[in-house]
Amino acid sequence: MSTSAGFDAWSAGQNYEHYMGRWSRQIAAKFIEWLAPPTNADWLEIGCGTGALTAAILARCSPRSIVAVDPSKDFIAYVRSAIEDKRAHFEVGDAQNLPAKDGTIDIVTSGLVLNFIPDTAAALAEMQRVLKPDGLLCFYVWDYPGGGIGFIDAFWKAAAEVDPRAAALDEGRRFPFCTQDRLAAICREADLRSLTIEPIEIETPFPDFESFWQPFTLGTGPAPGYCVSLAEYDRAALKARLGETLGTGGPIRLSARAWAVRALRSARN
Repeated sequence: MSTSAGFDAWSAGQNYEHYMGRWSRQIAAKFIEWLAPPTNADWLEIGCGTGALTAAILARCSPRSIVAVDPSKDFIAYVRSAIEDKRAHFEVGDAQNLPAKDGTIDIVTSGLVLNFIPDTAAALAEMQRVLKPDGLLCFYVWDYPGGGIGFIDAFWKAAAEVDPRAAALDEGRRFPFCTQDRLAAICREADLRSLTIEPIEIETPFPDFESFWQPFTLGTGPAPGYCVSLAEYDRAALKARLGETLGTGGPIRLSARAWAVRALRSARN
């Protein structure tokens, strides 16, 4: 079993909404509140997905414009249908070839994406390329190594008990740099200025066990991708183990934590 992105199926917009979208919207709002960015700015967003962060920026930041890119054609089609604000423009694109000229963007951002970009250093360099001299570079990632998404952490722990090979797919193992210290080191290597990294948290309640389990059966994302790859017997065993761990008789209340990063473009760019 590979530890690569074999199960990172980020394409079905509606399935993503059921699995992660509702939590993405909540953490995006928390991030914007923490960031307190300037108004009337030109934004560029990397990995917009179904538009959680885009919508928060449009609703809370009074931007002049926002260009949002994502490598998934399905996500771009979904977000274009969901967000009709004329200030927003959506394009299929990736973090290492951003659709902007040098030094033209006020704020470059991304939400829950940086860990899925193969070359983080190259992405940060490209983000700085398009920023104005005092432009703001900001992003946030889930605290995977710290068990930062309780429901995903519970899933992978149960999966590893049923199938020891699943441990290699756990995002906590795959994305070890998603910690405060490692993110700080990466940003300092990129020569970013005025660096601030702080945790932001939300609650992720589920009314019952079936509401917790059902999004994992939709196939969108690493854990759901792994879940639907299992034979029916193995999937039932995983469900049973999760039920033993979390309980099946009432609500399930877990939390989620992300690391929020804010910095200014390097003076050398």
